Amino acid sequence: MRAVAALVLTLGLGSTAACAGDSSPATTPPPLNPSGSTSPSPSASSSAPPAVLPTSDRVPRLDVEVVNDELDHPWDVADIGEDRFLITERERAVLALVENGERREIPLVDNDIWVSGETGLMGLEIDPDFAENRRIYTCQGWNDGQDVRVISWTLDAGLTEATQERTLIDGFPTSSGRHGGCRLLISSDGALWVGTGDAANEENPRNLDSLGAKTLRLDPETGKPWPGNPWAGDEGARRFITSFGHRNVQGLAQRADGTIWSIEHGTDRDDEVNEITLGGDYGYNPGPGYDESVPMTDQGLPGKQIEAAWTSGNPTVATGGGTFVPVQERWGAFGGALAVAVLKDQELLMLSFDEAGELTDDRAPAALKDYGRLRTVSLAADGDLLVTTDNGGGEDVLLRVTPR
Repeated sequence: MRAVAALVLTLGLGSTAACAGDSSPATTPPPLNPSGSTSPSPSASSSAPPAVLPTSDRVPRLDVEVVNDELDHPWDVADIGEDRFLITERERAVLALVENGERREIPLVDNDIWVSGETGLMGLEIDPDFAENRRIYTCQGWNDGQDVRVISWTLDAGLTEATQERTLIDGFPTSSGRHGGCRLLISSDGALWVGTGDAANEENPRNLDSLGAKTLRLDPETGKPWPGNPWAGDEGARRFITSFGHRNVQGLAQRADGTIWSIEHGTDRDDEVNEITLGGDYGYNPGPGYDESVPMTDQGLPGKQIEAAWTSGNPTVATGGGTFVPVQERWGAFGGALAVAVLKDQELLMLSFDEAGELTDDRAPAALKDYGRLRTVSLAADGDLLVTTDNGGGEDVLLRVTPR
């Protein structure tokens, strides 16, 4: 959960059997009800479904506050309460704490973080019980490029150092550091989701024996595959996989209706936002030598490929991380939208979808166009947005965005 005080939501995911050529599953995914469970769906509740649509068509004014301006390539940010924010800085490979506007570093004890190209200290997630256990999760390159992996850490009471608890999952592919992923999300049912990159290797997106270019789901306590994963009963990497055929997942977000959405970089065209279907094939299949001239969602492949809910078209805009905006009166027409950080086009996209997941509107507020490259968007505990820039030089900033 991005903010410690995040609301509890209900997870709802569709499913489909998947086929991946020579790497197709040894078993067919079981039919899944919308909760992601193989058990029968519960009877309909009399309570109203979670709100995903805006409460009005009023476009709010956005006030932007610079919380701190001493960061360097901040990749992820999480609100831990009391005006304190944890931030991963990719190239410095440090965990930073911004408290009352001041930055200091929290050493990651005995770390072996590998920094190269697009890989370093990347995704960050906070345990839902952080106030009691002070547990966090990070995704990073490791051991001179051996792999990318997810590790759980415990912070001491004074927030002065973080000690490794365990490696939850490792073996994500690497090459030069290109396409290292790696985004983390704890969904409302307690599962840890991971979005990975393909390491610029043409075999990884469709190979179910590789953890690269996938979305994954696991138990954040044990690192075991989450019950209900499409291939949870199989052996090896595929036990963790929830979807495949991705390229380089940069963002994961959960909508108020419980659905999980990914954000990913395209080639020279078609950055994508996808609603995740369990077992779904998202259609990326680069050719020999990592030929990137293919479509991001290639409908000429065997089986069913799932089209993106939003695409940048040609050229790309370089989407980063994102989060769903709360449906609150103060957010007006932006309520329920997916807020997406944009690197190349240097803006914040507000993508609105109807209840069926069809795009209805996209806007880029002028208030966020003066800060250069934007890396990620996270939710503050009070429903404000937290945005990080990615301009480098030790002058990147953490922004708080408040609607008026």
